[in-house]
Amino acid sequence: MDTTTLVLLVIVGLVVIAGIYLWSTYNGLVTLNVRVDEAWSDITVQLKRRADLLPNLIETVKGYAKHEKEVFENVTRARAETTSAGTPADVAVAENHMQAALKSIFAVAEAYPQLQANANFQQLQSDITDTENKIQASRRFYNGGVREFNTKILVFPNNVFARSLGFATRDFFEVENPDAIAEPPKVQF
Repeated sequence: MDTTTLVLLVIVGLVVIAGIYLWSTYNGLVTLNVRVDEAWSDITVQLKRRADLLPNLIETVKGYAKHEKEVFENVTRARAETTSAGTPADVAVAENHMQAALKSIFAVAEAYPQLQANANFQQLQSDITDTENKIQASRRFYNGGVREFNTKILVFPNNVFARSLGFATRDFFEVENPDAIAEPPKVQF
């Protein structure tokens, strides 16, 4: 075998290895990207579920606490902000407002024993607490997927190719005030 053939085989071998590497890196990044999108979808489903419960909660509480107009407006405003937020950063800000609004409406409810005894209110409170738990679980799953995706993009040699393949790091779903979401809002009966 002459030198030219040997050099050509080495070059072809390197091109094949580089092609296989790019192919597997691209497919891995696509898989992780889809997983992060799926996790974000889980979060939005739970946010929508909570947003759908809020009008019923407001109406139930209004029946007992008609003079608490500002509290109802804050919950309605927070609901609108949450449903219109698109990015994880926007949703995080909206979540802070939502948690404060929910705590205020449940604080109002504590002043009305008849409301606390209302079966509809108890069910709504239970559903919202369950949804809050699901949002937290979805958030952890999403952030884990983002961590894995971002790590794969940022490690060498992937960082050389990832951006040219159209991949960019994703934002974590972090809230400004972690205490606001430390535990779901609840009413003590």
